Amino acid sequence: MGNQRFSTVGTVLGTVALCSAMLLGGCSSDDSQAATDKSIVFTGVKAPETDAEKQSILASSKATINGKEYSIGFNTIMRSGDVVGGGTFGMIYDKNGNPLKASDGSNYISNDNDFSSLLTGKTDGKLYMVSHFEMSPGAMYVTELNQDKATGKLTPVKTKNIDFSGFGGGWVHCAGSVTPWGTHLGSEEYEPDARKVTASGYLNKDNYGNTQALYFGLDPNSTATDYFTNGGLNAYNYGWQIEVKVNSFDSVTSTKHYSMGRIAHELGYVTPNKKTTYISDDGPNVGLFRYEADTAENLTSGELFVAKWTQTASTNGGSADISWISLGKATDAEIKVYIDQKIKFTDMFETATPDATTNACATGFTSINTTTGHECLKVKTGMEKAASRLETRRYAAIKGGTTEFNKMEGITLDPDTKTLYIGMSVVDKGMNDNDSTFDKGGPNHIKLPKNICGTVYALDLDSNYIAKNMHALISGTPKTYDASSPFASNKCDVDGISEPDNVTFMPGYKTLIIGEDTGNHQNDMIWSYNVTSKALTRIQTTPYGSETTSPYFYPNVNGWGYLMSVIQHPYGESDQTKLPAAEAKRAYTGYIGPFPAMN
Repeated sequence: MGNQRFSTVGTVLGTVALCSAMLLGGCSSDDSQAATDKSIVFTGVKAPETDAEKQSILASSKATINGKEYSIGFNTIMRSGDVVGGGTFGMIYDKNGNPLKASDGSNYISNDNDFSSLLTGKTDGKLYMVSHFEMSPGAMYVTELNQDKATGKLTPVKTKNIDFSGFGGGWVHCAGSVTPWGTHLGSEEYEPDARKVTASGYLNKDNYGNTQALYFGLDPNSTATDYFTNGGLNAYNYGWQIEVKVNSFDSVTSTKHYSMGRIAHELGYVTPNKKTTYISDDGPNVGLFRYEADTAENLTSGELFVAKWTQTASTNGGSADISWISLGKATDAEIKVYIDQKIKFTDMFETATPDATTNACATGFTSINTTTGHECLKVKTGMEKAASRLETRRYAAIKGGTTEFNKMEGITLDPDTKTLYIGMSVVDKGMNDNDSTFDKGGPNHIKLPKNICGTVYALDLDSNYIAKNMHALISGTPKTYDASSPFASNKCDVDGISEPDNVTFMPGYKTLIIGEDTGNHQNDMIWSYNVTSKALTRIQTTPYGSETTSPYFYPNVNGWGYLMSVIQHPYGESDQTKLPAAEAKRAYTGYIGPFPAMN
């Protein structure tokens, strides 16, 4: 009952955007203000209560845009395993183009769909979708789409795997964005720790094991195998930004941008000046990075910066002044030479053991605490450029940058106000004050109360698109429900956000879209948030155990608007016992809409 109420309240509050005069204490009866201000109000959906609702996809059925109501909904383009035009969406291949095999001997098909972009072919003008699969070995697919001119409905024509054999295969492709020049900017998350790589090249990666060995036809469980020499399994091959340009279905080019640094890339977001890119880093004790390309529309060379957080408040998610520390300039070609030479961690750094009592480092070494923990490091003479790009987070910490952010996720921009938004899934670990593990040996820049429900931050940009501050915009609220409640499994208020992941903005409509990746809501949700009226409306919920990966707004694709929405691994993270049939585990790639053109 409370959810019905909230859904209505969210919608009613959202109508403030229809008549901004209400903010000044009144609204004219002729609604003339609504005719001049762009606005969107979604019909809210309830938080799932019954088992049937928790196994379903619930989505807004209507949106009122500039005072006119439109019917919308969630529309599936493809599901994992769909065979279209001879290609199987989500099938994972090895370096020779052979399908990898599942434990039962069948071809392995991934349900880890993530970001999917909409692009126009550079040479043929057709509509395409480039889709990520977040696993190791990973994959990206290109799909030709048909767009019904009368209804805006998108349907697949043909799909195929993009060949990444020149890169040693794909690696944990997470979120992404579309550049202002119409290319797909993808990511590789959770880069393997090269300091832990054995002499044989065994990756020993905590989250993904050594499964990348499967790409090379090697046994991922054999620590005796010489992966490094015989398999080409180089840790420094993974953890980069990847730009994909679609000319046509049969002409797709992919470029790894080594000059943009190697971290756990959630995504890179290029601002309208076509040079400044903000890069989020996912995991515990990570950094926020900014890349300045030397030339507009060219990400092959530039200067990389790390943010330094100087806290100004600790309440309600906190705030800070942001300054930027240069990590130097580099080109893709320069860094690729180091990788091809099979550079090792020990070629770039000297190491020392921290004092067990004081945590201090020996003279000449810098004490840092990043994703890999507390370390004492010294960059070897002449290896600064290599370290800045191959070990970007460690190098950034050595230079004085803040590496205490936790689970930094999506990035988006309101171009009208030059406000950047970043999802911080959980405010914890290094973001707490003087955490005994994650602040050990580090500078303790961030000193905030823990919030398991997370926060979306806003950053004000100057005329050159450089962020100067960072402040909490909206946070989730921890809540304990009675055992008899249909929400008993939730640890965050179901009428608010929980662990915000990817975000996207609807320019001109003052509306931020917030997607969740959470274990603190039993069903992950997508929200509409009006940044002026503060109205929060639930617009989609997803089945048990799934994530709402990478919502992304397209205001005008041949006369139609789309809010892309991918539902990753249903029943994959929780409630596996409630799986009704194997078919239900297949992920969904689709969109909310279609809308009329909204640019």
